[in-house]
Amino acid sequence: MGDFDGLVALVTGGGSGIGRSTAELLSSRGARVAVLDLAAEGLPEEMFFVRADVTDDHGVRDAVEAVVTRFGGIDVLVNNAGIGAQGDVAAATDEEWHRVFDVNVIGMARVARACLTHLRNSHFAAIVNTGSIAATAGLPQRAVYSASKGAVHALTRALAADHVREGIRVNAVAPGTADTPWVRRLLDSAQDPEAERAALEARQPHGRLVTADEIAGAIAYLASPLSGSTTGTVLAVDGGMDGLRLRPRG
Repeated sequence: MGDFDGLVALVTGGGSGIGRSTAELLSSRGARVAVLDLAAEGLPEEMFFVRADVTDDHGVRDAVEAVVTRFGGIDVLVNNAGIGAQGDVAAATDEEWHRVFDVNVIGMARVARACLTHLRNSHFAAIVNTGSIAATAGLPQRAVYSASKGAVHALTRALAADHVREGIRVNAVAPGTADTPWVRRLLDSAQDPEAERAALEARQPHGRLVTADEIAGAIAYLASPLSGSTTGTVLAVDGGMDGLRLRPRG
């Protein structure tokens, strides 16, 4: 018996990285899982893949209806689809600002909006959004990305306030720098990938990158019916980066 037995979970960006780990974990704990992404290879047979772009409202609505047709409803939405961006405010074009916000913020709103009717019909409805430590810690060369994730945290609390009396809980996770495909691509493009990785690891107090499985575990905690009194919360999964101020070694 699992805490997600009988529940249907939709995971956006579930084809790889944090989303893939989350989809697999929820499935192992009893959920029937649908993955919404642009592509997904090698998903287990029991998972339902729906190709959709979160910037396309009609595509999102069609994808949600396909999930409901397949499984009969939606109980859990994991809003994980997102993109990264590098550079300071002077380097970012208007096009990049619009693109990142369209995916990272408005994309979450589109999927949540399309799922609301079905979540209202659930006895254990939950939304979990993927935020970031970048929303609260000033990181260099992350102006656009940080702003988008700050908006995700604000959106999370607004959704929680709007829908708590409808029985829909809304929370977010705020990962630190995670060992994901996007971060690996950044490392690969660095002049000295080993030195860059060491620097990223060193800025997190526990001294390493966060794993996708650790973030998935936090998402599952927030989505689980066992967390029925937790809403409007942003849960840091960052090795202590946001809250700890350690003295230098030595």
